[in-house]
Amino acid sequence: MKLISWNVNGLRACVQKGFADFFNAEQADIFCVQETKMHPEQADIAFDGYQSFWNSAEKKGYSGTAVFTRVPPLSVRYDMGVEEHTGEGRLITAEFSSFYLVTVYTPNSQRDLARLDYRMRWEDAFRTYLLELDKQKPVVVCGDMNVAHREIDIKNPKANIHNAGFTPEERAKMTDLLGAGFIDTFRALYPSQTDAYTWWSYMRKARERNAGWRIDYFLVSDRMREQVEQSTIYADVLGSDHCPVGLSLRTEEIDAKI
Repeated sequence: MKLISWNVNGLRACVQKGFADFFNAEQADIFCVQETKMHPEQADIAFDGYQSFWNSAEKKGYSGTAVFTRVPPLSVRYDMGVEEHTGEGRLITAEFSSFYLVTVYTPNSQRDLARLDYRMRWEDAFRTYLLELDKQKPVVVCGDMNVAHREIDIKNPKANIHNAGFTPEERAKMTDLLGAGFIDTFRALYPSQTDAYTWWSYMRKARERNAGWRIDYFLVSDRMREQVEQSTIYADVLGSDHCPVGLSLRTEEIDAKI
């Protein structure tokens, strides 16, 4: 089973930069999108053979997630059921026969860490939510998690230690999540690979210099470890300040197609 996740930093803009070409070429079974910055009625974005599910922010042009799937889900839910974390369109959960898929756009702690306290509450609520799902069946988590977990995951760690996305507090929350029973699939397969990033600033030609951060992930429940065939970073795919990431899973029951 092939899954892809991409923070497109505005889906309507990304469509003008080759999104559909990449989508159609890859033929993923499930394609997750973060930072859609739109409501589905604002543009006709649909793909033959795929169902789409949208969680748009109440604020126009902000945040938002979407899932395109050619494997019909058993159920779909939005957000975490926590009022404080509802309204920004940051979470979609799709249930399949043998696992839950959660796509997430984690809140950024913002300049001067103005939203760090909120981010800490989000992290605790999100971990609790995932663990409740995991009691029922394994979980696949994908999306922009807005944290470079280890120094190997960022080009200039020392210069960014107090910046949003690389603070000790945010990194510790990722450590807590992984310690609670989840695997960072890319690091599981490539524990020492350097210069592997998924986001680059638009400033100072960061992408040309590969001065990036790895903040987009595929995590899976520990018990899915043997099902992971490949975890991919599509670093050469343009169209956003993020690149897509992918996961190939061995699954037995995902045969149905729309």
